[in-house]
Order: sequence, then C-alpha cells, then structure tokens
Amino acid sequence: MIVTRSWLNEWIDLDGISTDDLAKTFNSIGLEVDSIKSYDIPKKIIFGKVLECEKHPDADKLNVCKVDIGTSIRQIVCGASNVRVGLDVVVATIGAVMPSGLVIKPVKLRGVESEGMICSAKEIGLEDTQDGIMELDSSIGAFTLGQEVSENSIFSDDLIEIELTANRGDCLSIRGVARDLSAAYDRPLIDKSIEDNDDKRVGIGRILTLSHEPNPYVNLRYKAVDLKDLNLPFIVKLRLAQIEDKREADIESIMLYATHSSGVILRAYNYGFFCEENKTLAKIHLASDDNGYASIMAKEKASTIGIIQEDVSKVTYNEGTVLIEASYIPPDIISKQMQEKKITSGPMYYRTSRGSEPELNQGLDFCLNMIDLNSSSSLFGGSIELGDDYEDSVISISKKEIDEIVGADIDKVKITKILKNLGFGTTKSSSDNFVISVPRFRHDISNKQDIVEEIVRLVGIDNIESKAFTFTEDNRLEDDYFSYKKKQTYRHKAAYSGFFESVHFAFDEKKVLKEYGFETIDEELELLNPIVNTLDTLRTTLLTGLLKAASNNSKNGYSSIKLFEVGSLFNSKREESVKMAMLFSGDRESQSLSNAGKPQKVDFSFFAQKLSDIIGDFELREFETSHSLSHIYQCGEVIIDGQSVGEIFRVHPSVEDSYDLDVTYMCELDFEKLPYGLKTAKKSSKYQVSFKDLSLIMPKDMSYEKVKTTINSADINNLVRFYPVDKYSDEALGENMSLSIRFVLQSDEKTLEEEDITSSMDSILASLKDELGIGLR
Repeated sequence: MIVTRSWLNEWIDLDGISTDDLAKTFNSIGLEVDSIKSYDIPKKIIFGKVLECEKHPDADKLNVCKVDIGTSIRQIVCGASNVRVGLDVVVATIGAVMPSGLVIKPVKLRGVESEGMICSAKEIGLEDTQDGIMELDSSIGAFTLGQEVSENSIFSDDLIEIELTANRGDCLSIRGVARDLSAAYDRPLIDKSIEDNDDKRVGIGRILTLSHEPNPYVNLRYKAVDLKDLNLPFIVKLRLAQIEDKREADIESIMLYATHSSGVILRAYNYGFFCEENKTLAKIHLASDDNGYASIMAKEKASTIGIIQEDVSKVTYNEGTVLIEASYIPPDIISKQMQEKKITSGPMYYRTSRGSEPELNQGLDFCLNMIDLNSSSSLFGGSIELGDDYEDSVISISKKEIDEIVGADIDKVKITKILKNLGFGTTKSSSDNFVISVPRFRHDISNKQDIVEEIVRLVGIDNIESKAFTFTEDNRLEDDYFSYKKKQTYRHKAAYSGFFESVHFAFDEKKVLKEYGFETIDEELELLNPIVNTLDTLRTTLLTGLLKAASNNSKNGYSSIKLFEVGSLFNSKREESVKMAMLFSGDRESQSLSNAGKPQKVDFSFFAQKLSDIIGDFELREFETSHSLSHIYQCGEVIIDGQSVGEIFRVHPSVEDSYDLDVTYMCELDFEKLPYGLKTAKKSSKYQVSFKDLSLIMPKDMSYEKVKTTINSADINNLVRFYPVDKYSDEALGENMSLSIRFVLQSDEKTLEEEDITSSMDSILASLKDELGIGLR
C-alpha cells in the first residue's frame, strides 16, 4: 500500500508529526514500513505563468514563450507540445541544478535566447504525470508566481510504502490507513461527506431502474452524472503516477483515485450500454452468471461484481450521462468463489478479495465531489441502491480479561478511545465490561483475543511494562509436554539411525493427492486463499512431501537417501492428526573399500530392521494399501501389541521413475499409537537360553499369521519367542512348502533339559496338527 504524507493529511491532521515519527508509528501499530522516498525539489525551481506563446521562427517543434516568474518576465524556448498561453507552469531559472545534474544557463536555441526551462514532472524528480510539461491548477493549493516549488507540500512530499498482512484489507486505502493513525494519535478523521441538494435535480429514477435476483451478499449503490468538460486535476495525475497506476479515460482515473482514497470499489458505466434501442431508460439487472458470480447484466454482461468490468460497458466519451457504481461484497464469499471456479480478474479484485470499504456513501460522495469541482457536469438527484440486512457482530469482554491477556493494567478511557477511533462501537454493560460491535470492514476480528490484539498494537508493545517471570511449584508436566517429549524422542532415534529430518508445509497439491488415490479435503472445507497453486490444499499424507524431497536429493547426486518427518496432516473433514513417515532410497551405505565401491541396495528386510531400530519391536501382516504409491507385492501392515499403527511398502517402480529415484521404501505410521511411556525394569532369567528349529510342511496359500496365532494360543511353557528363518519349496513338495521356525526357550527356575525342550516342541506340533493339519517335514 502506497501513501504520501500530503495525501494522508487530507484525511487526518498530521501537523507537528514528522515523517520519521510517522514511520515509527506505522511500525509500532503493525503497518510495517517497507520504504520511504522523499521528494527534494532543487532551489531556483519556481512557479510561473505563460503569458505569450509563439512559434519559433526557425524550428517547427519549438515555441518562444514569455513567462511571468513573479519578479520579472523571462523569454524561454520550450519544445513541449502542450505549452500554451495562460498555463501555470514550473520553471527552472538560471543557476538551478536539476536532479539529473544539468545546470540551467542562458542559451540560444536556433538563434533565439532562452533564460530557463519550463519543466515536466520527471525533470524535477517526480514521477512522469503526462506527456510534455506539467499543467498546474488549484488542486496543489495556493501558490504565488516566483515562489519556490519546494515550499509547496504537494511537491516536497514523502512517499511511504507499507507492507500489509493479508487480513488488513481495511488499510488498502488512504482513509483506512488514516483511521489507524487516528487511533494511534487520538486525532479525528476529517469528514469528507457532502450534503445532498437534490431538490432542483432530475431524479435518477427517471433514467435508471435496477432489478435483481435474490442475492444476500451484494451491496450496490448507483448515482448518475451528466458529464461535461471534465478536467483531470494535476494532483490526481501526480498521485496516480506515484502509486504506479493509471487509466486511459479521465473518468476512469477519477474512479481509481477515489477508490484508493476512500477504499470503496467504484466503477463508471456507459449509460447507453444499459438502454434499449431508441429508449432513454437504462435497465440494470443483477443476476448470477454461469459460474455463480454476481454480475451486472444488460443485453450482455457489463461486469462481474468485485472482479472485472467488461470493456463494452466502460465510458469512452467525455460528454454525456455516466452511471457511477459503488459496490461491496464480503471478501470470504468472493475468494471462495474464485477458488472454486477461477475466472479472469481485473485490477480491483485484489481489494475486493482482501476486504473493501462497505460504507458506500462516503466513497460515492468523495467521487462525485471531485467530478463537481473539476467539471461543468450536473448530478442527478437521489440514488438507487441494493443492500443486505447485515448486523455488526458483537463481542463482550471484561476489563479484567483484557488486563490478564495483556499482562498490564490498561486505562478504561484509553481502551474506549482506541476502539472508537478504529471504528468499533463500544458500550459498557457495567463498570468493567465492554460490549463491542465490530464494523463490517474489520472482517478479521472474530473473538476476544482479536480485540485485545488491536488494543495492544495501538498502546504499543514497547509501552507495556515488562514483568519478571513468576516461578511456582505447580506441576506443569501436562499432556502437551509429554507429546513434545515423545516427538523429540522419536526424532532423535531416527537421527541416530542415520535418517535426516525433512520439514514441509502443512499444504500439498490436490492434483497429486488425487493422482495417487489419497484422501482429499471436502470441497466446502477447502482453503480460500492458497499460497500458490502447488500448495492448494491441506496435506492428508506425509508421503508425497518426502518423495519430492528425496527427488531433489537424488538430482543433487546423492545415492543413499534417508529421510523422515513427524508432522500434522488432515482428513477430509479437516480433523488434524500426527503421523510419522520415513523413506530409504538407493544404497544401504556409502561407497567404501569394505564394499569395493559397490554397496548393496536397500531391500524390504533391511528397511524393516531400520524401522525396528527406531520404533522397537513390531510385526508385519499381509496388507494392501489404499493408494497407488506402493508396490502391490511388497507392502505390509505394521502391528504393535496387536494394534495396527501404519503401513510399510516399496514404492512402485513407475513412481520411482517419475521421481528419478532408485529402489525406494517408505512407511507412514500413526504417531499417537507408537509406544511411549516410562520404561519399567523386568526380571530376567539367569538360566541358559535354548534354541530349537522346526521345519513344517504347510500349504503355500496358508498365511504365517495362522501358524503364529495357533502357537500363541497353545500357551507353551518356557516359550520366550519364535520367528521364521527359512522358506523352501520344490516340485516334490507340489502345492506345499517347507517353513522353518526357530523357537527360543528359557525357564526362570532352571536350565532346561532335553526332555523339557522336547515336551514343549511336542505340544507345539500337536496344536498345529489339531488346528491346521500341518506337521514336520
């Protein structure tokens, strides 16, 4: 947002406040100053008036002018095409040093003496306002011929560029910024309203009607003017050049200037566009277009409210009837529509989507007053308007609550003044309670904390007394602390195992999530204003982010990539949960002498062991993932204490190729289900461990899960654990296979003898025979 000191001064009295103080105030109230540019007009550049203007006798493009500079009349040769008699101009006199370094001296141009230079805006260090020299008028205030231009506040001005956060659309105007300064300096805004004198004017109802379909969100107000002899004042040309924006038509320039000044979205319409053939009554119809946008219609579309005006409805003439429209549509509505069905937008969409000024009358009054002062136009009486039944939201908060949140005692009178100057309505339901009505232009205020934040930024964080920490003996080890410690523990374990942490935004690309079959956020809950198109939704998995990070590492020449992330993700209802994901791609280890420079690639068992080093013991169960990232034959469900906590899989070769990755394995686990708690010591046996292997003949289609369940349910004495160690099949075994299982046995009371081991093995074989019909090979 670009403002100038003189422009602000038209809305709030800044007398006695330096530009440096102004910048400090902006920063302290949350309107961060990005840059300041001061205009320093050199000395001996003064105001003058062209008294005579004749063609140069020996040059077609030069004019010989007599210019009154107050103390004398000077002859100046000028090459500007717009120089003419009666023009108030800026003159660089003899001895002036221009910003470019040029020193003005008496010269002869094609044999004619010239004693100075009539200047353009660019030549004296201002933005270029028009082709040729500056054409001054009363808009710059009173001046005398011969007066130094540097003494005029419009020329010796300061331009301030402010960085606004996305929620502060109320400050996208000079009036909006001045409103914040009003609260900061406790100075009133200057009233720009004008009194309507419609008694002697033709009523707008004679030339315009408005019909509409039901639309609860749009506010519209129309005025009409019979345009004649409109002259764009110099101050408007200069300020539009300073904000780096301009329009081709003068009436369009007035609309832009009034919008930047007041914050109200204004448009000028061609009156004839809305009139039927051979008729003088204009008919405007408000309706929804094919994409659901509120639009102004006639024989064809004139504009999409808040987004863009069609060229066919713009004013291209200098005389005739013009319709002036002021509009407001809530920013959340227009932003959501644009997100759902994006269309081409115009320059005003940025203001509309961030929150324009809903007080339409003050914008229209400002605009029409400018037209009235700078033309011979006549206004039509009254207005035609359409509005909703909006009621300000109300927030109740006590003085005690404010002081507790701020940590300081803020005076009640000061609180009331701040809120009043910011445009909030305040009443006291009791001596210490405030009932605050939030104005519509502050759509970012929704709760007590927002109100307190407004008070703090206007009081100034530096003006709130610091207090020492108070230490108490209360136990602060609550759930949040243990959640933090759990994350730290698992992050450190992953790092100790050689994995690098990868941190990503909580956003993802919806197209990618859909491509691989992941859940996506419901349409009605989607983001309204994504940062970029590739981060247009909340992420529902950590896997795609890790793949992108791994791809970047691969392209940078890394042959062994080990990454992990612990972070939040969301389901389709935007319910948040925490997951942990890991990725291992390429070589198991770095190239070295020990592996002859040819390290083995990571495989399923190696990755599973790495995972076990981090999360502890787990089991794998046959599993098929719901997404298409995984290899259909290399994936499993991770089970801890009989509970499913996630999935482990090899990335599908086609996905590996698309991301330029070598053999890659991944897992994603529900972090809340991972074990964490106090470690308890358990008594261990002092007697020797015994190992016994059994080779079983079983059908190929029988899952190991059934074997495992049967052995566990047999409740074998002294059996500590068991696990498969080998699998074999050949033609002789036919539809069967041989599975070797190793059993670990140990007693807490004695060293097991051969008879004890044999008894345990017999019990296991008996259970397998009875339940599954399988036995020894």
